[in-house]
Amino acid sequence: MVYRSLRYTYGQLIDDQSHKVLLGVNERKIKGLTGTKSIRALEVGKIIAKKALEKGITACVFDRRGYKYHGRIKALAEGAREGGLKF
Repeated sequence: MVYRSLRYTYGQLIDDQSHKVLLGVNERKIKGLTGTKSIRALEVGKIIAKKALEKGITACVFDRRGYKYHGRIKALAEGAREGGLKF
């Protein structure tokens, strides 16, 4: 699941069976993250993929929550794919 506010981008991996959050990445909590919003969203995607692979998660469904697939949403998805997640 992806959420974006006016300033930040957030990502979570949720287990639909048990309705529990497996992991989440909050752009605000990442130290030293600079650049445009799209570049920061790309890094959030890479971090989500890295944490997912550490937990043994290799595939997921990308839920963009009604946001159009461009800009920060697309950047986050591309970052996750670069990191090794499969959608």
